[in-house]
Amino acid sequence: MNNSFLHGDLNEEVYMALPPGMHSTKSDQVCRLQRSLYGLKQASRQWYARLSTFLISHGYRQCSSDHSLFIKQHLQSFTALLIYVDDIVLSSNDLLEIKSITQLLDQVFKIKDLGDLNFFLGLEVARSKQGINIFQRKYVLDILHEADMLGSKPVSTPIDYAVRLHQQSGTPLDDTTASSYRRLIGRLIYLTKTRPDITYAVQHLSQFVAHPSSTH
Repeated sequence: MNNSFLHGDLNEEVYMALPPGMHSTKSDQVCRLQRSLYGLKQASRQWYARLSTFLISHGYRQCSSDHSLFIKQHLQSFTALLIYVDDIVLSSNDLLEIKSITQLLDQVFKIKDLGDLNFFLGLEVARSKQGINIFQRKYVLDILHEADMLGSKPVSTPIDYAVRLHQQSGTPLDDTTASSYRRLIGRLIYLTKTRPDITYAVQHLSQFVAHPSSTH
C-alpha cells in the first residue's frame, strides 16, 4: 500500500501546531486535521478501520481467530487476504478474484504489486514442482549471529529431556544478560512456526524468562 496511514478517516477533532514555514495571522492559531497523518496515535487504527470496512463491503469476512486475516469464499472459489500494517499477502485458487480485488484496492488506495511472495515477516517462501515450501533460514542465521553461535556444531537433540530445570538453579543473570535471554526466547518461539522439533526445548526455557539464571 502506498502512503497507507494517509487513507485513514478521523472520527474525532485533532489539532496540531503549525508546521515550520507556515505563518499565521494570529499567535494562537493551529491546524485542524481533516485526514490522518503519519505520527498520529490514531493513524494505524484508522487505517485498519478503513481497509477492513472496504474488504467487508466487497464480500470478505474477518477471521475470528486472527483479525488481520480476511476470507472470501464462493462455491469453489477461496481467497485469503492477510494484512500486516501496509503489506498484504493475497492467496487464492481463483485468479479472477485476485485480479478483481487488486484492481479495486488500486483504485481506492493505490497499491504496488510486488509479484509472487518470497519473504514475509521472517518467513521465506520457495516454489518448486513439488509445491510450496516455507522456511526461516535467514531468520535462523540472524539468531545465530546475534548469539555469536554461527560456528557451533549442530545437534539433533537441542535439550536433554532427562534434565529438569528449576527456578532456583544457577546464579541469576544481570539485567543486560537477562534481557538478551528474553529476546532470544521470544525469537525462538517465532521460529517454532517452521521448526516444531525445538518446541519442547523452547517452551521449557520460556518458563524462566521472569528470572533467568546461568543454568537456563
